[in-house]
Amino acid sequence: MTGLLGIEPLERSDVEEILSRSVQFQTPRNEASPRSEALRGKLVVNAFFENSTRTRVSFEIAAKRLGADIVTITTSGSSVSKGESLVDTLNTLGAMRPHAIVMRHAASGAPQFLSRHLAAPIINAGDGTHEHPTQALLDARTILDHRESLEKLRVAIIGDIAHSRVARSNIHLLSKFGAEIVLCGPTPLLPETMREIAPGVSIERDVPRAIEGADVIMMLRVQLERQHESNFSATEYFQFYGLRLEHLSLAKENVLVMHPGPINRGREIASEVADSTRSVILNQVENGVAVRMAVLERFSR
Repeated sequence: MTGLLGIEPLERSDVEEILSRSVQFQTPRNEASPRSEALRGKLVVNAFFENSTRTRVSFEIAAKRLGADIVTITTSGSSVSKGESLVDTLNTLGAMRPHAIVMRHAASGAPQFLSRHLAAPIINAGDGTHEHPTQALLDARTILDHRESLEKLRVAIIGDIAHSRVARSNIHLLSKFGAEIVLCGPTPLLPETMREIAPGVSIERDVPRAIEGADVIMMLRVQLERQHESNFSATEYFQFYGLRLEHLSLAKENVLVMHPGPINRGREIASEVADSTRSVILNQVENGVAVRMAVLERFSR
């Protein structure tokens, strides 16, 4: 492969190799961050045409720890804001001969489109509502830090499924390991067609039933920026689809609570849950750097 455009095209063995390699880049407590010269002398371009904090910064840190030169551009700081087309902007960057382009864009399919026009490998950092492959990989790495295997886990994904590229990538990844995936959310944010994404996917409208016996609970942000209008107030949404402390007793005793961020406390998750011992949200952030180091090392030309 010349880049990482999504989880769906990957073989299970590809996922396993990336997850295995990422362990070598994890930072043990009270130890210095691991560094490598694997990408010394190589150029990585971060092309972020959509707002980001965690993903953009973790890719920057990952590239630097691998010894690469890193350049980050955003829409407001690029010629796109002057009316230049995306293709022309990326062609300009391509002429600088980067060894990888990390790209986030609001349009689904944008990285796939550009991969057909540019020689540099493109790593998808999130495209519209399509996929966010490195988020799914770091989520899987986080689960494996607490579980022996991804095999046959019961995973409840709750929230705005319809607009979530994180949900889609996680569904593709977990289904490769035979996980039981339960999607839960209000009807406008969870169309029935979502069950067709991969085998082993079911839909549940009731949060308590969705998380009953769950090994992992993944909460999702309501993506108001992708909706024409909101069907719920924050209070109404939290009442029916927010994760509260009393819900955890319905899941496995050692259930993991996850969230890709940014967190909207009091809308999709209670502070008591986000800060509880069952929460691995900060572990996800830490693993973002390790997994993206493994991805950059593997896919940079």
